[in-house]
Amino acid sequence: MRTLPPLALALAIIATPVFAKDAPKPAPDPTRLKATVEKLVSFGTRHTLSSPDHPTRGIGAARGWVGGELTRIADACDGCITVANIARTFTNARAPNGVNVVDVLGFQQGLDPKRVIIVGAHIDSRISDGMDFTHDAPGANDDGSGVALVLEAARILSKEKFRATIVYAIFSGEEQGLFGGTLLAETAKQRGWTISAMLNNDIVGNTMGQNGVRVADRVRVFSEGIRESEELPAQIARRGNGGEDDGPSRALAKTIDGVAAGLPGGLDVFVDRRPDRFGRGGDHEPFLKLGYPAVRFSVGAENWTQQHQDLRVENGIPYGDTVDKMDFAYLAKVTAINVATIRRLATAPAAPEGVTIAGALSFDTTVKWKPVEGATAYRIHWRRTDTADWQKSLDVPATTTSSVLKDISVDDHFVGVGAVAADGSESVVTFAGPEPRGG
Repeated sequence: MRTLPPLALALAIIATPVFAKDAPKPAPDPTRLKATVEKLVSFGTRHTLSSPDHPTRGIGAARGWVGGELTRIADACDGCITVANIARTFTNARAPNGVNVVDVLGFQQGLDPKRVIIVGAHIDSRISDGMDFTHDAPGANDDGSGVALVLEAARILSKEKFRATIVYAIFSGEEQGLFGGTLLAETAKQRGWTISAMLNNDIVGNTMGQNGVRVADRVRVFSEGIRESEELPAQIARRGNGGEDDGPSRALAKTIDGVAAGLPGGLDVFVDRRPDRFGRGGDHEPFLKLGYPAVRFSVGAENWTQQHQDLRVENGIPYGDTVDKMDFAYLAKVTAINVATIRRLATAPAAPEGVTIAGALSFDTTVKWKPVEGATAYRIHWRRTDTADWQKSLDVPATTTSSVLKDISVDDHFVGVGAVAADGSESVVTFAGPEPRGG
């Protein structure tokens, strides 16, 4: 496994891929997911401040094992994945002496090395005392479940070729302050990547809630509406356009919802309209701060006796984040949604830019957008302003970058445009705003 500093990461352009349209698509394997989580738990603790050098215990051993797994997946696909580490020292109240934070990354290079889809999870774990890096911290569900999902996605998607580059990201330092997510988000900014989607998977493997109610039919996908990265004038403009529910991350969440609806026997995606659980955060947030579309997957029902807890039994209640409390059939379904979403977005062209509408004092709406490389068609979506989901659509040829929607009032409808590939894969839909003044 190669270790590269952030500015030394290089992604090479490969030959035009032959997209696998009709090849059989393997399903995520619950047994393999369980084996991965059990292996991660076997390292005792994966606390960010634990040993980076011990061969069998601590975060260093766990990261080494994950890097080895990505390398084995790469070997099985004739080197289609490049494995690399990025690292930086972070210091804060939870790491007062500084800690070398290492992210383990797998790059599955596509036709466009600068446009990437990131699927990630954090490998570090903790118990009740966030500074205790010596006692066992199994971290089975938080976040061994997410790491297992990322590795399983790599195993499945490595058998295919895509237009966009897929980055499989294993973060460190989440529990100490979102260090690993910050490291990769800033690396992406430095390298000039265009991030079409960042899928953060954190606590995605249990179905029994602390209230004793089992929730096995849905997964929550958290997303921001108005972008954190937007300055106040842009936020005010979005409000004025009615686009509060259609920022890039919210549009991504809606896309995931649509993808999941098309999977047989899958889960319902609960589009949770806030960036994360109330008062809490995750590794997607550093990406939001830099303006990238990012969402968090998390279970439908949490059990807080199994998160950040010392291993113990108290009043007959077992505390601790252990493997026996997980549901791997459920985790496989969450993995399937991630895989299908990545497959669609990595095959599709980039989302259109410069999407505008006009039509004041008219019963017709004029839509315009900039051309997108690789698009074979564009799909214009619209809905009434009293609804949250697109209701109707119109496909137009790739040679077209404007269209008039007859008898669709701009006052009463929202409009968006997606770019479509030859196999029908569509990008995330870009919400249409007003034309720039003077444009």
